[in-house]
Amino acid sequence: MHMQTVVNTLGVPLLTIITYVPLLATLVTCYFSVVLARATLRYVESTDKGLALAREEFEREWSPELHIKMERVSSSEATIVVTNLAKISVLLQLFQFRKVTFMVPFERCPLNEPLVGGRTWSQEIGRRLLACTGPDFDGQVAASTTFFASGRMFRTDWFRFHVLVENGRLLRLEPTNIPARRVRVLTGRKGPERRRDFVQDVATGEAPRPLPDGVTS
Repeated sequence: MHMQTVVNTLGVPLLTIITYVPLLATLVTCYFSVVLARATLRYVESTDKGLALAREEFEREWSPELHIKMERVSSSEATIVVTNLAKISVLLQLFQFRKVTFMVPFERCPLNEPLVGGRTWSQEIGRRLLACTGPDFDGQVAASTTFFASGRMFRTDWFRFHVLVENGRLLRLEPTNIPARRVRVLTGRKGPERRRDFVQDVATGEAPRPLPDGVTS
């Protein structure tokens, strides 16, 4: 009775205030709902970023990745060293190298060598390298390897090396670049994939030109 008297004294009907109470409650509820929705979206975004980072770390650790290095041993001998940088084991199937000016690999060496993650594999290639370059050569030679991993065939990018040969003597063999892209799938569980990349020099960074309509490779 006292409250109604005060409200009537202020000139505001009590029924009007009671009518606006649910509206105010609805507005407050909507405000807190928006705040909670934004917090939920931020949590979802942070969770997605965490999952993406975890997936990327998993792929880096378990995706196959090989590093190729050719070392000069003497004036007539050289060694190729293949290092498995990933945790997954692979099966080396083919090693090939060529002059950079040639599109087709000069030498292909069939292999059947298992390579455990974190280990290296090496083989002498002095005669093959000198046969590829000739008695006198000063230029670049590219090397690549093909291997099986997880039921699929992969091929590394071309690793380039500067070779200096004079009178049939190997005087210099130094790396000139490291491919920036990872290995590529050649054959998957469902069949061959990207077979044209087998002889493509991807180290140049040039994409293959599309064939005209009606022309097949």
